[in-house]
Parts: sequence; structure tokens; C-alpha cells
Amino acid sequence: MFKAPGASRSFTCLSCRLLKHSPRPIPSLRFRSLHTTSRFRFAEVSPVPVRPTTAPKPQIDIKHIRQNADLYSQNCIERNYPAAASYPSRINDLFSQWQSHQREARGLRERGNLLRKRIANHPSTSNEPDSDPDHFKSMTRDELLEEARRIKSALASIEQSEAQLISEMESLAIMIPNLTSPHTPRGTEPTVLSYINEHASPEIAVSDRVWRSHVHIGAELGLLDFAGAATSSGWGWYYLLDEAAQLEQALVSYALAAATRSGWRQVSPPSMVYSHIASACGFQPRDDPNSGEPTQIYTIAQPSSSSSDKTTTKPELCLAGTAEIPLAGMKADTVLDESQLPMKRVAVSRCYRAEAGSRGAETKGLYRVHEFTKVEMFAWTEPDDVPAEEVFDEMVDLQTELLGALGLHCRVLEMPTADLGASAIRKCDIEAFFPSRRERNDGWGEVTSASICTDYQTRRLATRFKTDAGKMAYPWTVNGTALAVPRVLAAILENGWDEADMSVKIPEVLRPWMDGRDKIGGRPYHFR
Repeated sequence: MFKAPGASRSFTCLSCRLLKHSPRPIPSLRFRSLHTTSRFRFAEVSPVPVRPTTAPKPQIDIKHIRQNADLYSQNCIERNYPAAASYPSRINDLFSQWQSHQREARGLRERGNLLRKRIANHPSTSNEPDSDPDHFKSMTRDELLEEARRIKSALASIEQSEAQLISEMESLAIMIPNLTSPHTPRGTEPTVLSYINEHASPEIAVSDRVWRSHVHIGAELGLLDFAGAATSSGWGWYYLLDEAAQLEQALVSYALAAATRSGWRQVSPPSMVYSHIASACGFQPRDDPNSGEPTQIYTIAQPSSSSSDKTTTKPELCLAGTAEIPLAGMKADTVLDESQLPMKRVAVSRCYRAEAGSRGAETKGLYRVHEFTKVEMFAWTEPDDVPAEEVFDEMVDLQTELLGALGLHCRVLEMPTADLGASAIRKCDIEAFFPSRRERNDGWGEVTSASICTDYQTRRLATRFKTDAGKMAYPWTVNGTALAVPRVLAAILENGWDEADMSVKIPEVLRPWMDGRDKIGGRPYHFR
């Protein structure tokens, strides 16, 4: 056990627990790059977005990566970050070069100090014959001055090389994913933790394959318009009409009300953030940018206000893929008080994803779209397993409560290493049953997730907290979906569909926001 800098009580850090040896304090080796807006030198490392001058400086624990290079490398392989697997050893190589430069610079500085004493005829040199090399005694004053200039030039060159090595180490370290929790299954298969509601899967009718799809249900009841959206915006966009639009607002209000009752403070966040904020939250490709892997982020081209601006590079902006990003950025470069933790926030936002994949059965309808409404929970906790897992369990319990009351049959999964993003050490997904997806994953489809990210995000965003003792530490972050509206809406349409009556049953908990109605449609409805 040890007391981390700024912690109010002793705890065992996650990294040491994963190493399975007696823990001890691991001080951070924090390199401050001299290049605040430089791009990464290595082709296999994703380029850093142009950052504003006010951007927080990441504080990565490079020393822990160096001391546990094999652990981090294996972790990258398990988490499907093949390019990053070589970064820990590269960092060690670069650090060895940096140490060599340090030794060389130290020797030059010592030589320069002796030269300055000799040039100034420092009185102490008369009593220190060993400190004044013999060849200095035979040099003229001009030769001594020339030697001093040579040493100064050599030191400047070494310091420039040191700065480049530091920048390269930082660039590599920032792309390495977080370590993995012991709870997380290794490999590609998740572990089923529990089920929500009974699996009500009636005998499949001849027409069920058609009518159980929310795409057909929505078209029949006049609730969804994909054709109009394809014309106005392209594939992957949609219009919600009439009761579907009302149902979207009902789901948002339902989730916000439940979260607020549980002590989560509401936030209305921006939809656009600096790209470096999204990157700091872990939204980055798994491999290098030349690998052909698409990004999930929409970047925004900033207009120039005048012709002179064309030569000025502005900080890059992007559309947030989830409210997690602006919520995390809200406390970037900020010092919190220990009394504020856990700090819990909930936000409803529009989310934007440049989803990968070809057009087909997997991507039809509302299941995989470019823009959607989502209610997101985000929290900062003390840097320890106990408080982080308490908030994590609270999120999963709230997700279970919300989906259970909607009458959906779901399963709770502990997700495997191959499914974790860069920031999470642990992730639980909840999948709902979609009758139209029986031939794909047995009908299961993700509707919520929750993740523990330890200090991955707060170190990259320079979010700290001050303990009651006045010390500084990095809080941990936890995030979770309360409701991803389009997918839940699709699940309600499919599971609540009554083919005989040509209607959809509205879950009872949503009826207060649906004018008290118990269903959408009815036999005469589809002829309107």
C-alpha cells in the first residue's frame, strides 16, 4: 500500500495490482515538450491535432511505461492496438539516447565551467591543479574563447536533440491505450453477467421477418423517413415523424428524470469541441492513419475571415461523438476539491459518428446512423478502485432500471479486451433483443455501455484535484450511456409491435410524455 501524491488515504494503484507484485510509489517522469503545436515525427503515430495555445499539457506517466514495457506491449496486443505494441520498447530506446545526451551535456558543461574560470582567472584555480586540464594552460585567451564558443554550440545542438527525443517519447506514450482491469475477459468473447426481463420471443410468423423490422414498422405507421434524409443528407441519416419524434423526447425526459433523481446534475454541453479534447478522451484509430482504418470523428474545416488568415493554421474542431467528450473537457486544466468527488453529471446531446461499414442489413434503419440523440452520464472520482466501481455499478444499475421498465429483454455483458477503446480499463455493455436481428448475433444489439477510465483522460486533460491535505492528484473518470435514443426507439417498435392490430405498444413509463396514449397506430392508422 502507498499514499499517492495528493491522495487523502492509502491505496494500491491499478498498475501495481495488475503487475501482481508488492506495490510501491511510482513517480511520474514528466517531460515537457518544447514544441507546443508540433506534429508527431513517426509516420506510424497518428498526427496531433493543431492545439490552441490554451490547451492543457498532457502529463503521461512515461516512467511507468518504461519500467513495464512488456506489460504495456502485451496489453496493446490484447486490445487490438498492433501498431502501439512497439511503442514501449521504442520509448526505452529513445530514453537511452536521451540519457546519453544528458551525460554528454554534463561533461560539456563541466568543461565549460572550467573554461570560464580559466578565462576569468578565477582565484580558486590556483589551488585546484587537477581541475584545470594541462592543455588549457597552454591555450591563449583567444583560443580559450573559441573553445568556449564551440562548447556552447555543441550544448545547443544536444539540447535540441534532447527536446526532439522528449517530444517523440511523449508522442508515442500518448497513443498507448490504458491498462486493463482484471475483471475484463481476455480475447474477443464477452462474459454474460445477467439478463433483464424474460425473453418473450413468440413463434415466428410467416410475415414476421418483414413486420418485425422497425424499418417496415416505421414506414407503415409513417414514423420514419429514410428516403427524404438520403436526399437531403445521404445514407445514414433519418427523419423521425409524429409519434416517433415525440417518443424521442419522451425517452430523453424519462432518462433525465431518473438520473436527476439519483443525484446526477444536468448539463447542456456543446456539440463541437477541439479535436485534441476528443483525442485525449481516447477517441482515436486503433492503428496508424495510413492503415486505411476510418475514423469515427467528423472534423470541421474552419473558415478564414480574411485573405491574411489563409496562412494561419487554426485549432482543429470536431463534432462530438458522445457527450462524454465535452463533459470531460469541461474540467480540463482545472483543479477540483476533494469534497466535490464524486462529481456526477448527466447530459443530453446530439452525437455524430462517421461510422465505418458498407451498406447492408447491419446498417439499415436506426441501428447504425451518423447522428443521434443520447443521454450520457459522466463522473470524476477519487483515484481508487472502490469509489470508481461504486459509481460504475450505480451507472449499470440505472441502465438496468431504465431498460427493464421499458419492457425490453436485455443481457448485461462484461466486454473483452478486443472491444475496449483506448481509455477504458473495463467496460460493460447492455444488449437488447431485436426480433429483426435474429440472423445476426441471435438478435442482440448494444443499447448502452459503461466504462472505467482511471486517470487516462484526466492526465491528458490536466484535470486534477486537491486533497484536504493540500496535495494534488489525478481523479479517475467513469462514463456510461443512460439511453441511446434511436436504438432504444427501434427496440420499442420491434418488441411492441402487434401485427394483428398494426400498432406499437407504448411502454407505461413513457406514457406521461406521450399524452397518456398506450399505443401508436391501430388498424385504421396506416391509411392516413
